Amino acid sequence: MHLELAAMNNHHRFHTLESFFASAHESGYKAVELWTGPMHFYMDYAQNDPVERLKRLEDAYGVKVIGICPEQTNPKPHNMATADPALAERVQAYFDRAVDVACEVGASQVVVTSGWAFLDEPADEAWERSVAMLRRVARYAGERGMTLAIEALQKRESVLVNTVDDLKRLIDSVDEDALKVCLDTGAMARANDTIKGYFDVFGSRVAHCHFVDVDETATHLAWGDGTRDMAQDLADLAACGYEGVLSVESASARYLADPAAADRQSIEQFNKSIQEASL
Repeated sequence: MHLELAAMNNHHRFHTLESFFASAHESGYKAVELWTGPMHFYMDYAQNDPVERLKRLEDAYGVKVIGICPEQTNPKPHNMATADPALAERVQAYFDRAVDVACEVGASQVVVTSGWAFLDEPADEAWERSVAMLRRVARYAGERGMTLAIEALQKRESVLVNTVDDLKRLIDSVDEDALKVCLDTGAMARANDTIKGYFDVFGSRVAHCHFVDVDETATHLAWGDGTRDMAQDLADLAACGYEGVLSVESASARYLADPAAADRQSIEQFNKSIQEASL
């Protein structure tokens, strides 16, 4: 059974992209997932920074970009469920571009969400728009041989898809083979879902994982700053047959001043917990 931890650059936003790759290497990470914050890698519906820059950093630090995580939650403009026809054209172009970038850098997946609805509009109409957009983007991803990995969101982020059941209904409605699942342990915990519950429903369709610690007030914490039992989570993933990458999406502002310290903390906890879980 092989599980690998990847760093993410969300909390490195006040540090350069090169320092993120350097600190990932120094901490012992072999893989990273690239969040497309514009301070690190600019991408919109019409253009993106040169992918050659990412390849140079991969080569320089011996760290592989295994996934692309485009900006897409409110207040970002790229909303899968947008009702604006002009914006919808840009949204599709944006996610198609994310697929192209992932292909060019040799990543394994692009993380997506359902998008979000305004609270003063009918949620079922936004749901239908989300299904239609995801179908188009997933079809494009399938044509390019790329996986879309969709994660649930917390209720404060979107009213559309929060639970395993919501996610299954959406994926079934989209009905495209390229659309698979990203298990986000933060959203999972807030919805009172479980690792086993995800795999009972989706099985091998779980293609990726955002692997974060959680406490009563915050999700997306570095490991050791919350209350989850990492060794148990790793054992549960192994028992479900998951073999893949676990991206540490440490998104809390508490890590902005010294993001590398949070990454070191998570990988040290990971190495210890792998031994505890006998994996």
